[in-house]
Amino acid sequence: MTDLANGKKTILGMVLAGGLSRRMGGTDKALVELAGRPLIAHVAGRLAPQVDAVTINANGDPVRFEETALPVFADTVAGHAGPLAGVLAAMDHAARHHPSVTHIVSAATDTPFFPEDLVARLASAATTSNTIAMATSDGHRHPVFALWPVGLAEDLGAWLASTDTLKVMAFVQRHRLEEVDFPVGCDGADPFFNINTPDDLARAEALLRAGAA
Repeated sequence: MTDLANGKKTILGMVLAGGLSRRMGGTDKALVELAGRPLIAHVAGRLAPQVDAVTINANGDPVRFEETALPVFADTVAGHAGPLAGVLAAMDHAARHHPSVTHIVSAATDTPFFPEDLVARLASAATTSNTIAMATSDGHRHPVFALWPVGLAEDLGAWLASTDTLKVMAFVQRHRLEEVDFPVGCDGADPFFNINTPDDLARAEALLRAGAA
């Protein structure tokens, strides 16, 4: 997808579609509707032009995502191991179904306005084969918006099997990291604004109506 000094990157997009959201009334957040479409449709649609293929990582019944017509795969490690389990599952999925894929890019299902140049900028920052590139904005890291080399799959699997912390940064700090900063909009809206509550959903609707997202 991206030609750099270290060669062409083939990137598989993966939407992290976690479980229930207590602050949204226990609803599956991926299926909460924004402007008449589920959040996962917004996120997958925004990601699709940026990658070679889009997939969904979600546990539970995959039939609930049938309307997306996208491949759905569950975590490959037991328990609720957080976003890194999804990254590992995506690497395993790529090895089985997309052997030419060199990188996974992860995106959260509750963040519908992430930058349209997210993947291009992350890929440009990953100048070595083992670099993890991660988005930042307004002084904050966004660990679930990152580019992951599939070559880290073995190390990630071993780490998840032995670690006593599931924090994304605990794993990332074992490797080379490049942070890529994305500007806040002129209206003050952070492109990584995520929807956790009904008030957040109302704000997202307002941003769409105003054409700010």
